[in-house]
Amino acid sequence: MSEKISHPIRDKSLNGAHGVNLLETFVKNKNKGKNAYPEIKPGSIIRIHQKLAEAVAQVKSKKQAKTKAAEEAKERTQSFEGIVISRKGKNNQSTITVRKISGGIGVEYTLPLDLPHIVKIEIVKQTKVRRAKLYYLRGRAGKAARFKEIASVLVAPEEETAK
Repeated sequence: MSEKISHPIRDKSLNGAHGVNLLETFVKNKNKGKNAYPEIKPGSIIRIHQKLAEAVAQVKSKKQAKTKAAEEAKERTQSFEGIVISRKGKNNQSTITVRKISGGIGVEYTLPLDLPHIVKIEIVKQTKVRRAKLYYLRGRAGKAARFKEIASVLVAPEEETAK
């Protein structure tokens, strides 16, 4: 009964390098802290900045491959702004659903807050809502989908410097 039970994450013989990567991501996410992002509530209008890798066209010759290899490493930051319609979970392990209207079509984006490619999250506006899940916004458009704004709003840093 004195068998030693090995831990699947710490024991390199079980998982190889994969176990070390799991441990590193766990430590990195834990170091983010509980308050890595501002307090995000349903009804908040937020702007999410993410790092994205640019796609590269297929290469036909070796000469093009050398020039395309340099372009392959390009990364850019893309922002997505919309209203938070739901939040599930606690702290950094939660997921949020953000909705915006783009070209007359509703677009919803569900993402976990502990993704490594999220650069920052800004609260643009805080609105007053009386529900935890705002799924009823899916059936509304225009003035019917408006909310009252709370007076003590956190202003995004870029707008603050412009004034």
